[in-house]
Amino acid sequence: MSEVTSRRVVLQPSTTEVIFAWFQRVIAGYCLLFGILYWIRLIGIYPGELWRFDLMPVHWQVAAATLAVFFPFAAAGLWMLASWGPVIWFICAATETVMYAVFPNLFGHRLLIVVSHACVALLYIVFRVTIWMQKRQLRE
Repeated sequence: MSEVTSRRVVLQPSTTEVIFAWFQRVIAGYCLLFGILYWIRLIGIYPGELWRFDLMPVHWQVAAATLAVFFPFAAAGLWMLASWGPVIWFICAATETVMYAVFPNLFGHRLLIVVSHACVALLYIVFRVTIWMQKRQLRE
């Protein structure tokens, strides 16, 4: 073996990084589902008071149209493990959190959505800190 090939370092993702990648892909699936649900509401298949875009109040029109575009975009970024995927997801999560936690009189009470966004954000932070600590230990 030559000296060059004996010094090669094989870069393999850690178990935490692999689990984190699958975590992002699961969240991407949920984002795609949420995006489809907002599109269903916009095109009029949704069975409820706000069942069509032209019948929605203005605040719902703005929120639904924005989230119908942003959620699938976040799903694509998360699935590709792109750095901008979590950023777009955060915009969607913050928007829905403000909708349901700050303006419940306009959008209704959906505590489960707010809690689920908080849990996903917390898990994301735990993964990033754990991966950072593992890489720091390898450098030392």
